[in-house]
Parts: sequence; C-alpha cells; structure tokens
Amino acid sequence: MSTYTADQDPSPEAEFIRERARLRALVEGDIETAGRLHAAEFQLITPIGMALSKKDYLGAIASGQIKYLAWEPGPIAVRHHQSHAVIRYRARLEVVFGGHRVAPGDYWHTDTYEHRDGQWMVVWSQATAISPMP
Repeated sequence: MSTYTADQDPSPEAEFIRERARLRALVEGDIETAGRLHAAEFQLITPIGMALSKKDYLGAIASGQIKYLAWEPGPIAVRHHQSHAVIRYRARLEVVFGGHRVAPGDYWHTDTYEHRDGQWMVVWSQATAISPMP
C-alpha cells in the first residue's frame, strides 16, 4: 500500500483520484458527469449525519435543493492499493441548502474509490464540519 499526496503523483490514476473532476461537476450541477463518477451504491454521510444515496444526493443537486457555490479543496492525500483508493482532504465550502445559504465553512472529506471498468468511481463519502476553536 502506498501513501502520497496526489498533487505530487503524475499518474493518470492519481489525477482522477484528486477528486477535482467530481467536485467541478457537483459545483457546476453537471449531473451527467457526476453520475458517471459515482458508483450505483454510492452513499454520502453529511456533516449532520444524514445518509444520502446516489439518487438522493444527485437528485438534490439537480433540483437545486443542494447548490454548491464553491468547493475549494486543499492538498489531497491518497492511499492507493490496486483497485481501491481512499482520499482525505480539507476543503472550504459555500453551499445553499433548501434555499438557505449556509455560512462558508471548513470540512474534512474522506472518500473511498474503486476502479471499475477502466475508471475510478467514488463509493463512499463522508464530510465532517471543522468547528472553530473556542
């Protein structure tokens, strides 16, 4: 198993695993592209602990229930072994949820990917809000 920062790995696998294509599709509301990058059994655990399926998550983006205004990832750490990879990064997000703008915030993201039929697909994703220190 290897550990590295994806920004330092020039391989095509690391380029995809950098997650930037998926984030761009989500921010742009490009459901067709996002759909190809999420496995059928994809599940997101939100910062408030809700579990969303691929259908629920991408449907909420398509309907405007979730609208990402900005998703700015920092360096993305990758653990990669054959057809599986786990990535972790910190990001600054601005989002509108249910018509209400959420204050910009910082979140940790952990995503698991599997290489299937010649492409990497995200299977599980979890986001955790970073609380400011008192």
